[in-house]
Amino acid sequence: MTFWDHLEELRGTLLRSLVAVCLMTCIGLAFRNFIFDNIILPPISGDFFIYKWFPLGSDIKIVNLEVSGQFLVHLKVSLMLGLVLAFPYVVWEIWRFIAPALYPNEKKGVGKAFLISSGLFYFGVAIGYFILLPVCLAFFQGYTVSDVIPNTFSLQSYISLFGSMVLLIGVTFEFPILIMVLSEMGVLNRTLLKKGRKYALVAVLIVAAIITPADLGSMIIVTIPLYGLYELSILFCRKEEVEP
Repeated sequence: MTFWDHLEELRGTLLRSLVAVCLMTCIGLAFRNFIFDNIILPPISGDFFIYKWFPLGSDIKIVNLEVSGQFLVHLKVSLMLGLVLAFPYVVWEIWRFIAPALYPNEKKGVGKAFLISSGLFYFGVAIGYFILLPVCLAFFQGYTVSDVIPNTFSLQSYISLFGSMVLLIGVTFEFPILIMVLSEMGVLNRTLLKKGRKYALVAVLIVAAIITPADLGSMIIVTIPLYGLYELSILFCRKEEVEP
């Protein structure tokens, strides 16, 4: 295939992926009440079952501060839902695009990586939704600079936190897949990753400190799954040394 043929294939891949995301986004637009009442808003309620272990003082009050705020938030949440639901199809489109460029010995390993990528993504989404988001909400609700200033969160800030704790954590859980692909292509191996454990731990601690509230408990809760991804990546990696 010529360069322009490859470009045309890439255009088709991106277009089909975009159509899939848009179709899944329509589900969020059509089932607004169900999605917000059963998925988006339960973590702000003290009855959310996770708060048996991470207590929430009381129900969190959410207010809308902008004229078009609720409409724009509905669009944003629908798009996030579209990305989550369409993820397996988008991964399949990416695989179909790059597969012809791989050697036969690479195709099997890389194909396996793409096959399990959706499972890791949804596992990361679950970790973010059921653990990281409630921990952050419990911390921020209880943190005040003065007793005369109550915590009332805006709808926009809550959705931003929701997206970063759920969607971005799901994307972060794709790290082992990236390592597995690089390993199959001979760029990385298991020995190199084992030698880099201490550097990886420092990097994970820095990331955890950035994306979590400034308390040790939340930082540890985030650090454990993130560092677990690194150890999982070692298992996914080849044992062979990279040839000099």
